Amino acid sequence: MKQKTSKKILWHSLAFMAFSTVWSFGNVINGFAEYGGLKAIVSWLLIFIIYFIPYALMVGELGSAFKFSSGGVSSWIWETIGPKMAYYAGWTYWIVHMPYISQKPSAALIAGSWALFQDNRASKMNTLVLQGICLGVFLFAMYIASKGIRILKTLATLAGTAMFVMSLLYILLMMAAPLITDASLVNIHWDWDTFLPAFDMKFFTGLSILVFAVGGCEKISPYVNKMKDPSRDFSKGMIALAVMVAVCAILGTIAMGMMFDSRHIPDDLMTNGAYYAFQKLGGYYHAGNFFVIFYALTNLIGQFSVMVLSIDAPLRMLLGSADDEFIPKKMFVQNANGAYTNGHKLVMIIVAVLIIVPALGIGSVDVLIRWLIKVNSVCMPLRYLWVFVGYIALKKSQEDFPAEYRFVKSKTLGILLGGWCFLFTAAACVGGIYSEDSFQLVLNIVTPFLLVGLGFVMPYLAKRERL
Repeated sequence: MKQKTSKKILWHSLAFMAFSTVWSFGNVINGFAEYGGLKAIVSWLLIFIIYFIPYALMVGELGSAFKFSSGGVSSWIWETIGPKMAYYAGWTYWIVHMPYISQKPSAALIAGSWALFQDNRASKMNTLVLQGICLGVFLFAMYIASKGIRILKTLATLAGTAMFVMSLLYILLMMAAPLITDASLVNIHWDWDTFLPAFDMKFFTGLSILVFAVGGCEKISPYVNKMKDPSRDFSKGMIALAVMVAVCAILGTIAMGMMFDSRHIPDDLMTNGAYYAFQKLGGYYHAGNFFVIFYALTNLIGQFSVMVLSIDAPLRMLLGSADDEFIPKKMFVQNANGAYTNGHKLVMIIVAVLIIVPALGIGSVDVLIRWLIKVNSVCMPLRYLWVFVGYIALKKSQEDFPAEYRFVKSKTLGILLGGWCFLFTAAACVGGIYSEDSFQLVLNIVTPFLLVGLGFVMPYLAKRERL
């Protein structure tokens, strides 16, 4: 009996597992750039309280109710609503990775440039040249993905762990800098004007970046019923996760505010902010460019590995749980390495378009990177909508789905909370579409609607195939 208990996941272990999945240093950079430096702190606190905590706890109940389902969100929708909606959930989960994949080549190139030169020269490149190189990098990643090389998962994990540790190290070293270094830091004015954001149009149209930053909790759902006491400990783990993420977001933002004046944020912060931060940190501690080179190399490996994995893994999830009633049989064709060849071709076409087309109308690398982050913040949260649809459906018939953990026992309250998170996510995605630049605005509208719309074409093609 003792032996079995020892193998169970404790609440603090789950919190750390989820933390490494959800959070990254890039979230601090993007929040700082989008919300006027230190004013991001209040924004982070609001998103944690009104959105992240209920979202994480809903995921826990879904994972507990469907503990034998291996398909994640698609499985939840299948059980609660039916196979057709499960297909659309699976399609959404897969298709929103296309903008995500299209961002990775430029992130890898910028990381490589910093590793080699330790400066921001990538920002000065012609966007068509940059994206042309990115297209080549992406096609190489496609080739690697078709070969089914498993070592990339290990590399991605190692690189991700290293970047995660570096993010925490950055916060610790910056907090200690005034005490143990002679660094000249920005003087923070601790008053309401410094921290209180203006709740204006820019605030609400930037919410998608925050929602995108705290998403991904559904990845830990399979571990709910592996806990020692799910009904008691899961909520503890998620509250601990929220506290950990909030502390890192707040302290990380303060650390950035000690480096960069919130009133004069560099235009290229989303492009080069992390590298500036580690370069400055090396200067404070007389370590030269060690920190920035190490971070750049790990980020280069991480970005490329994640790109390859994102080409293949979400596609396997989609096709592995779908059937030919909704997807043409041709999509299920595999090569000797088990890669879905026609699925890979579809990925190649969509991502190639997403790489090249923006460069035709965006002339600055920094503006392009900002757009890529923004369009990802609009598209990726669309998959979270299905989490809340699944939760609402679960609460409507919760008597049929026993669970060791319940976020709320009340059916009505559960439906209301699920509806709130759904509407908040949808509003953030819609708000994130807005842009003062007409070309970017068109891209922001066309990209999510076209990608999601393709999902309605597949069942039609599958039906024609059967005739």
